[in-house]
Amino acid sequence: MSDRLAVDGGTPVRTAEWPSWPVWGKREEELLLEVLHSGKWGTLNGPKVIEFEGKFAAFQGAKYGVCVTGGTPSLELSLRALGIGPGDEVITSPYTFVATAGAIFKVGATPVFADVEPGTLNLDPACAEAAITSRTKALMPVHIGGCPANMDAINAVAKRHNLYVIEDACQAWGAEWNGQRVGPIGDLGGFSFQASKNINAGEGGIIVTNDPTLYERAWALHNVGRVPGVSRYEQNYMGYNYRMTEWQGAVLLAQLERLPQHIAKREENAAYLTELLEEIPGITPRTRDPHVTQHAWHLYMFFYDAQAFGGLSREEFIHLMGAEGVPCSPGYQPLYRSPGMRRAYAEQAGVLAPWQQDVGSLPQVVPCPVTEKACQETVWLSQSMLLAEKRDMEDIATAIRKIQLAKA
Repeated sequence: MSDRLAVDGGTPVRTAEWPSWPVWGKREEELLLEVLHSGKWGTLNGPKVIEFEGKFAAFQGAKYGVCVTGGTPSLELSLRALGIGPGDEVITSPYTFVATAGAIFKVGATPVFADVEPGTLNLDPACAEAAITSRTKALMPVHIGGCPANMDAINAVAKRHNLYVIEDACQAWGAEWNGQRVGPIGDLGGFSFQASKNINAGEGGIIVTNDPTLYERAWALHNVGRVPGVSRYEQNYMGYNYRMTEWQGAVLLAQLERLPQHIAKREENAAYLTELLEEIPGITPRTRDPHVTQHAWHLYMFFYDAQAFGGLSREEFIHLMGAEGVPCSPGYQPLYRSPGMRRAYAEQAGVLAPWQQDVGSLPQVVPCPVTEKACQETVWLSQSMLLAEKRDMEDIATAIRKIQLAKA
């Protein structure tokens, strides 16, 4: 390997491809063909979705599961099942995908952002408690990147203030807090099966819960207001068509079968990569709380200190890593700074009409300092990279060291 950076004409650390995503095989083919030949392609008369609901709920330690069309609907219907709507506030993290807050806006409630913990980047329970008002109805912690939030502390805050807890577990299949899998630790939990996710059907999601009443409400809401066991033409509620297809159910059954093997592989490679990165000045792997007994590793995150790389910006560092054959991403910006999010607040307040072009002065943001800092320093690696071999983790560390040697 040349000491010259690849962008300067040197040999890249890595030219081999990283594992592709999605991973699929004969099992998906078999189950899809079963659906094709059955003629039962929809949820109303097909068994695959029902089978997956039961198996995935059990996998997460929940009694009930309701498959829906995506991760965002899983959060939206969880909110609706709890009766949360206009005039209510839901406290959540600003270090997350737009869907978390989007689901809150969708039901007419208002997202309130509380800061994250410096090392874990998960919702800080103390900050969440400080944000509670008389309008607060729920906390929505996000298990970002597949690493569980502090559910003991979050549930304690909720209990003190008589609040609901909805887990945004859209990146956290199989993740555990204190030996308990996430999703049913709160009142309800929502998961995503979108194309980038560690268990993937292109799109789709599921709601899990241990509460039979909330299960019945969520089931009714996702299935145009029907109630289990009642005539399909009798609607007890005003619901929606958020039903998953049998095609997705078939793929997910196969994906679930190999998920434990993938979890173990990601855990092993992430642990080794963390050992390697901890030895590099200026690189700090994201903190893993000791109560996290299993990490889903949808993302591997580390903090980058430009000072240790001669002032090289994070963006330039990411560019150089890509040239060395190690693709990286800067990840999220604070969600409250998104123009779309600020428009949503303005529209909800009645000071901006939907699609209005002249936005004037959008509402001012109230920054969360830890989130702001993290969004300037964090670097992401994708989950599929952790399905490579142990020696491939060494390439990541080697590329970082090579850049540091050239720039520091």
